[in-house]
Parts: sequence; structure tokens; C-alpha cells
Amino acid sequence: MTYVVTESCIRCKYTDCVDVCPVDCFREGPNFLVIDPDECIDCTLCVAECPAEAIFAEDDVPENQRAFLAINAELAKRWPAIIERKEAPADADAWKTVMPKAHWLERGD
Repeated sequence: MTYVVTESCIRCKYTDCVDVCPVDCFREGPNFLVIDPDECIDCTLCVAECPAEAIFAEDDVPENQRAFLAINAELAKRWPAIIERKEAPADADAWKTVMPKAHWLERGD
């Protein structure tokens, strides 16, 4: 099992989760983070650190967020690793509860 970053992270991109990850499995895109399912060791540390409550165990991903399993796997292959916490975008708190926002996901194509 792996952990998955879901829609709530889009345009928030808090990186508190990155600080606690023992295996550096997070990848960073323009306005979203993903977890590399091949690197994640299911430690659960990131879940409690996410201010947007965007991280779930793959078996617990809400039904309306299941597409993010494939999104994390796809983008983890393309985006670079992030291994240190960064400042969140200035408007992250304003975006934290906005839903839906999947259409705002920037893939960096």
C-alpha cells in the first residue's frame, strides 16, 4: 500500500509532509505535490503533517478522489524530488478549503 496526495493539495502545496518523509518520496510540480508509489514505505508520518488534509492511504482515498491514485503515479515519474520544506504559496490558506479544484492542477507539460 502507498499514500496518495489528493485534490486538497492543489494550489496549497504546503510542504510540511516533506520534512517528515524518511525516504524522500515526494515529488514537486508547479502547484501540487505527489507521492511516488514506488518509493513510499507506508510510514504514515506525512498524513498528520498535512495542513490541507490531502494525504490518504490508497485504500482510504475517498471515492471522488480515486483518480489521484493514477495522477500521483504518473506525475511522480515526471516531477523532481522535493526533500526540504519550502514556504507555502502566499495564498495557500485561502485555497485550502476550495473544492473542486482539480481543473487548477498544473502538470508542467
